[in-house]
Amino acid sequence: MKILQVFSLISTLLATSEVPDLNIPNQIHLHSQDLHISNQIHSLRPLSGSCSHDIPGLSCSSWRLAVETNNIIGWTTVPEECENYVGNYMLGQHYRNDSKVVADVALAHAKSMNLTGDGKDIWVFDVDETTLSNVPYYASNGFGTTPYNSTLFNEWVKEGKAPALPESLKLYKNLLSLGIKVVFLTGRREHTRNSTATNLKEAGYHTWEKLILKNSTYYSEVEYKSNERKQLEENGYRIIGNMGDQWSDLLGTNAGIRTFKLPDPMYYVS
Repeated sequence: MKILQVFSLISTLLATSEVPDLNIPNQIHLHSQDLHISNQIHSLRPLSGSCSHDIPGLSCSSWRLAVETNNIIGWTTVPEECENYVGNYMLGQHYRNDSKVVADVALAHAKSMNLTGDGKDIWVFDVDETTLSNVPYYASNGFGTTPYNSTLFNEWVKEGKAPALPESLKLYKNLLSLGIKVVFLTGRREHTRNSTATNLKEAGYHTWEKLILKNSTYYSEVEYKSNERKQLEENGYRIIGNMGDQWSDLLGTNAGIRTFKLPDPMYYVS
């Protein structure tokens, strides 16, 4: 019930938020002061102190930087003292701005390519926190401060209500206009295919070349995604770009001409 209430409120915010440069349904455009959850989320701002005063949250921005640059690896949960910081980041304009920078650079790269027009130029997108946002789920589950619960998360996935990340959706549409086909390569399991496909379409991703889900057990996400990208290239596809929120989306073999890392300080996938 709690997650439904939170999602209902977030959906209302998505529908009423003003975004002058886009007209995209199901957008993430949230403000922390509008979301009432159990733990207060404070304004994102630099913290400073003197006289050796210990100020909670002082190191959270540094922790996020280390996570995004893959210097901190193998972590399982967000530090408890960083819940408010991460929550406010994910709900605020900072996250949106960071995502926009990545999407703009990705589009510039795509436009610079000498495309063949033979239908074999593709762009590989991850799904979770790359094209679809699970912020409504994580807002009710501590923004990554609690251990991952596959049962709860799969229930959320089956609902098929994840909104689009607006900057990724804009990039997706621009790539299609350039003649680049899209492949979704996700760590979601095969049994979620129907709900994932429906969710993507309802969020604005109406067409794709392939939707690849995990149907075998691999040692790691890097192995799984490397193998799937290899198969794409063996079938004659050229990976113009590869975008994901996890380093495991981008590392390994057959990663494409360029890779693009979107921000995600909520969880780590090895």
